[in-house]
Amino acid sequence: MRAKAKLAIALIGFALGTAGLVAWQTAMKMTRIGDPRKPALLWHRMVLALLGIRVHVSGPLSPQRPLLIAANHVSWTDIMVLGSIAPVNFIAKAEVATWPVLGRLFRSQNSVFVEREARHRSGHQTREVAETLKSGDPLVLFAEGTTACGNRLLPFKSTLFGAAAQLSDEAFAVQPAALFYSRLHGMAMGRRHRARYAWIGDEELVPHLLRILESGPVDVEVRFGEPISFAGANRKQVSARSEAAIRELVTGVRRGAKL
Repeated sequence: MRAKAKLAIALIGFALGTAGLVAWQTAMKMTRIGDPRKPALLWHRMVLALLGIRVHVSGPLSPQRPLLIAANHVSWTDIMVLGSIAPVNFIAKAEVATWPVLGRLFRSQNSVFVEREARHRSGHQTREVAETLKSGDPLVLFAEGTTACGNRLLPFKSTLFGAAAQLSDEAFAVQPAALFYSRLHGMAMGRRHRARYAWIGDEELVPHLLRILESGPVDVEVRFGEPISFAGANRKQVSARSEAAIRELVTGVRRGAKL
């Protein structure tokens, strides 16, 4: 009952806040006054506040552009975590474009929607990723291709790192970013609690949302690593280096949190 009451309050706050921010963003685009990326940044922060998620960032986001951020993936909340730090775009599964509210938000952020199993479209999708990278804002790739349990990394998929082939005439970098859900109610989160917080497989969104609200405030560590240049490398090499860097970053966060 307590979780459902929290959900009701969160949904009211979400609806009112989203309506106001969408109206503000629409007005910005129509009048061309102000930065239309700012409402999306505030939207991510609003959702995190409603969910009780606190974000702690270590290391600077690289100023280099074009920039691809390669991150591990634990939950749908990762989107809000990274989106709250800086204006970014996302590489997302095609079905995300049809989601209510989130789908519209992703489209407004120039996200790239990909069909991971549609190999006949991989060339077109790679070109779309490259064009979005050229637009200026960093592009986030959840390189595992799916969510994991939060305690370990899955092997990275190198296909979409191939966007670099379309940018061979430009300085292009990939920056590893490690996300680690570290604390619950201020106490170190153990492996069991972290796995319970993760969003894995075909789990329904609403039950998972209720579980988050019921669990209480959570701290998430985001640690940015050193950018990796594509110069003289191929997508498989950069994918492997990114994966190794994120494993090292996650290990460092775990030790620092004394987990």
